[in-house]
Amino acid sequence: MSKQTVLLADDDQTTRMVLSAILESQGYLVDTAERGEKCLFLALENTYDAILVDINMPGIGGIDLCKRLRELSRYKMVPIIFITSMDEESSLTEAFSVDASDFITKPVNPVVLAARLKNHLDKKQYYDELERVRHYLNRYISLRTQRMVEAYSLTGLLPTPELHQVCVMFTDIRGSTELSRTIDLDVLFARISQTLGRQVDMVSKFNGYIDKFGGDGLMAIFDGEESAVNASRCAQMILKTEIKESDEPLPIGIGLHYGPVLMGNIGSDEHLDYSALGETVNLASRICEHAKSMHIDMSQQVVEKLKAIPDFSFGEIDAVMFRGFNEATLVHTLLTNSDNVAYIDG
Repeated sequence: MSKQTVLLADDDQTTRMVLSAILESQGYLVDTAERGEKCLFLALENTYDAILVDINMPGIGGIDLCKRLRELSRYKMVPIIFITSMDEESSLTEAFSVDASDFITKPVNPVVLAARLKNHLDKKQYYDELERVRHYLNRYISLRTQRMVEAYSLTGLLPTPELHQVCVMFTDIRGSTELSRTIDLDVLFARISQTLGRQVDMVSKFNGYIDKFGGDGLMAIFDGEESAVNASRCAQMILKTEIKESDEPLPIGIGLHYGPVLMGNIGSDEHLDYSALGETVNLASRICEHAKSMHIDMSQQVVEKLKAIPDFSFGEIDAVMFRGFNEATLVHTLLTNSDNVAYIDG
């Protein structure tokens, strides 16, 4: 295991020597700086696990230095501990206002220094582990679900179901059962995984999120004023990317519908799924089933949202009686030959 690194900034040479000796005896690697400017330079050139700063130094003082370091993303959560004499304690209010982690008074007690530094580094390690878990959760759980879980963990209360106007998109790989008879399962699994991975990336780029996976397809939700536009552009790019990036494109059908859904928790106290329910979801699924291979089918409600945008064009229109619905649904085929499809920035 690599040693943890500490950056120590103090204009007093004796203090630097004493504190360096204490820290090195505890197994830390220590870099030192006699001025705030050098400390900032070293912090930019390297990445440190903790920083000890004299609150009063010539040039860039400790408080200003702390403020500048906190503006750097890699030092947002790094422990910054002030070293101060008793007559400087009046400055501590200002120090904590710039997000200092702690302070130690001079003369420094080696036991106190070691204990406080270890405590803050342990907290930082725990935070880093939580961030790693959060990063991997992003691959499995939608951001909306994560926020709901965080709120539940803080309050113990589950949010009541809410009605939202959204655009629902389903994708499906056609003929996967037949493909499994002609392609080794591990090869087919890898190809489906790559295809779904590209679809997930596209959904994210167009400000949507994955509600669930369904074997060889997915269900995505797009909300906000541009939900239908974003979902439609996403669908176009899914097909374009599959053709461009795959040597043997898998046959994909896509269905979209715009309307109200009920967002809420489904399941029991033991296992909950935060998902969308309602006729909008069911109809989007049926439209996806209707879509031919490498086609995008959508309802009239989606088309109405796209009318004012000239770079969308449509092919055939069908009036389809879907099972579970009493009236025929107008289904439009969105063409994918537009050159104006672009990722959403940010």
